Amino acid sequence: MAVGAKQTGTQTVESGHEDVVHDTAVDYYGKRLATCSSDRSIKIFSIPGSGPPSPLATLTGHEGPVWQVAWAHPKFGSILASCSYDRRVIVWKEGAENEWAQAQVFQEHDSSVNSISWAPHEFGLCLACGSSDGNISVLTNRADGTWDRTKIEQAHPVGVTSVSWSPAAAPGSLVGESLGIIQKLASGGCDNTVKVWKLQDGNWKLDCFPALSKHKDWVRDVAWAPNLGLPKNTIASASQDGTVVIWTQGKEGDQWEGLLLHDFKSPVWRVSWSLTGNILAVADASNSVTLWKEAVDGEWVQVTTIQ
Repeated sequence: MAVGAKQTGTQTVESGHEDVVHDTAVDYYGKRLATCSSDRSIKIFSIPGSGPPSPLATLTGHEGPVWQVAWAHPKFGSILASCSYDRRVIVWKEGAENEWAQAQVFQEHDSSVNSISWAPHEFGLCLACGSSDGNISVLTNRADGTWDRTKIEQAHPVGVTSVSWSPAAAPGSLVGESLGIIQKLASGGCDNTVKVWKLQDGNWKLDCFPALSKHKDWVRDVAWAPNLGLPKNTIASASQDGTVVIWTQGKEGDQWEGLLLHDFKSPVWRVSWSLTGNILAVADASNSVTLWKEAVDGEWVQVTTIQ
């Protein structure tokens, strides 16, 4: 596993996992790295200013491969979520330094939970979870410590592979079109489609008609770009078919338009945006990560490759 490090470009981390590492996540401040594996464990590392990351803690509690880990915003404390083939989502909380406990265990699904995503902190401590049972659950922590549970039933009936929240600022909010905070989710599934969901009057409704279809195989990942209040929504989707598609929506209520970023000729596992939303990282089955940027003419160009 390689992570960026100051001055030296790339650092290789000895993960200590005994099986395949499925996901890595860096916390808000860039100080800690979480990893998860088929060995059923989660590991936490410190990321120093120089030198290799060092192990801090190992979290055990899942009974199957752990697919994803996600850090909550630090305003809620030191919190990490994980999801697994064992159908469970665990919310971990750090008490004393490097001492982690299971704060909450959710078993809302009847099959593997494949993806988790924390909402923007403006929505509170809120976690979306996508499962092979076709459903998406949304778990919201209340002031009294209890959790509300809502579901998008049969979001992708043959299985949900990925979920991603929209930014809290609606498109156009920095150019005078304030629509307030709108809660939206993007999801990808084994039906080869991307769907957009909007929370209205306490219920989640499909917000794209029809579903977004340009892929010919499973959608492996979706990532909603930070928009910084700029006047458009952007979602990247990655597929088993080897393609990445950039979906854009000019303003609230407009149709989504899909543009092929590139055909990588091998399955694409993950897509991830930079904090400013102008650089997209793409990880594919050839073990390379490529970085892409939108040019002035609207075309996407590759800016670098990390092997």
